[in-house]
Amino acid sequence: MAGPAFRAAAVRVRVPATSANLGPGFDALGLALGLYDDVVVRVADSGLHIDIAGEGSETLPRDEKHLLVRSLRTAFDLLGGQPRGLEIVCANRIPHGRGLGSSSAAICAGIVAARAVTIGGEARLDDAALLDLATEIEGHPDNVAACLLGGFTLSWMESGAARAIRMEPADSIVPVVFVPGKPVLTETARGLLPRTVPHVDAAANAGRAALLVEALTRRPELLLPATEDRLHQEYRAPAMPESAALVDRLRSDGIPAVISGAGPTVMALADAGTADKVEALAGADWAANRLGLDLRGASVLPLAPPGDM
Repeated sequence: MAGPAFRAAAVRVRVPATSANLGPGFDALGLALGLYDDVVVRVADSGLHIDIAGEGSETLPRDEKHLLVRSLRTAFDLLGGQPRGLEIVCANRIPHGRGLGSSSAAICAGIVAARAVTIGGEARLDDAALLDLATEIEGHPDNVAACLLGGFTLSWMESGAARAIRMEPADSIVPVVFVPGKPVLTETARGLLPRTVPHVDAAANAGRAALLVEALTRRPELLLPATEDRLHQEYRAPAMPESAALVDRLRSDGIPAVISGAGPTVMALADAGTADKVEALAGADWAANRLGLDLRGASVLPLAPPGDM
């Protein structure tokens, strides 16, 4: 395959935050949220230059170690070759280390931007290959599937390849996220999970996960029982006791609430009539945000005016 040619103009990619697991759908279910990172990528004559504004601007590397850059490089290899240089501008709004898919957003932004800036990129790297590549970089498909496809997603691995289907979430659902000040590493949260679980808990989660598909798409009134989990949240509670306590308190009040991804963010699935009340429940230690549902997933957008990303 001949080496790729690249567009002279910059491309802008917008990627949504995501919440995985959603209670019982461990490593399988994901929901795209209306909170976004924007990335502009331009092929340059030489070198690598990265500007970062917003979340992570003081801590993220500005070199080849940046996850976005590593994802770009991996995608360019599959597309046929590396550009001479790259100029990258990031406007980050998704909190890091909080269970809202910031790493998946960086991965998806990188691979979508690489495809978009490569002439004929979609023919060389189709949507199925894009999901497979994002999963390979991330290690599991739940967040990247929701980030790429938008909406409510069910993902799985089959014969070594990532698969996903997208469903339309009920438009009455209003996610409210409660973001604490301190992060929890995904590796820490995963390290608390036992190697085996009781059969009765596995059976209960299978039933609740199936119910959650119905509740999130057609029967939101069933979200409280549908978001009950026995596989991971209780085991991870020692790493995030305040988050576990908030989930318990919200659920005791009849509000469907879960740990978002590996935590420590808590997500409540409210509706238009209750979202304001739910948003006010957490207290001063949490940043409460009422979000929309993202239905587009990762998107290539027109370039924004300066300062308007």
